[in-house]
Amino acid sequence: MSDYAIGDLQGCLEAFDCLLKKIAFNPDRDRLFLAGDLINRGPDSLGTLRRVYQLRDNVHSVLGNHDLHLLAVAHGATESKRKDTLAEILNAPDRVELLGWLQQHPLLIDLAEHNATLTHAGIPPLWTLAEARSRAAEVEAVLKDDRCGEFFAHMYGNQPAGWDDSLAGPDRWRVITNHFTRMRFVNTAGELDLTTKGEADAPPRGFLPWFLHPQRKATGTRLLFGHWAALEGHTGVAKVDALDTGCVWGGSLTALRLDDLTRIQCHC
Repeated sequence: MSDYAIGDLQGCLEAFDCLLKKIAFNPDRDRLFLAGDLINRGPDSLGTLRRVYQLRDNVHSVLGNHDLHLLAVAHGATESKRKDTLAEILNAPDRVELLGWLQQHPLLIDLAEHNATLTHAGIPPLWTLAEARSRAAEVEAVLKDDRCGEFFAHMYGNQPAGWDDSLAGPDRWRVITNHFTRMRFVNTAGELDLTTKGEADAPPRGFLPWFLHPQRKATGTRLLFGHWAALEGHTGVAKVDALDTGCVWGGSLTALRLDDLTRIQCHC
């Protein structure tokens, strides 16, 4: 049995199928852990979502910002953007089944046997792993009950920029969601800059990549994340593994075999 952590698919079905073939994926023994953003911007979002759903007994995925955007559009909380490739999913005959399944996914997955934790964008540097688990569970519970409409209606926005224990309701959910699905740069107080998407060595003034924060607390586990294609799969930090290698932008799709940390790639 082998476990693989795989970066952002973003609707790149051909590359995903290539990777499954390259790792000789066997549903009788192997498991896939996906870093979220299964869909959007790529050429076949519907086909990709269907393939992952087809493999659902062997697939464990976290939610990414594009996945949540799809769900918000489906709930009528916002409209599709010009560059979205979501129409086929929204018009599909199996839409209800696919989206209902997608909405049940978590923001954080612990892989205890590998001493690793998977999220889409990372673990906020000033949160302990226990705090991250607890806060992820708060939003996961909201997505699974009748508060989900309120969640999607207030999901968008960059404020508040930082965590405060007194936050409640939609503001609290939004901050948690932004940290797990949109985070790249933070300042020393742990506040997010959500407008800069560039390379790690070109941060906005007063900010740095979250994984380089000098007081990062979740250091006792391997952190697996996607979201930041500009990193090209490299953080320079031990036990912090970037998985998004920009498949949808013409890069590659990466699988990290967790048993021995071998990287397998298909060029896109």
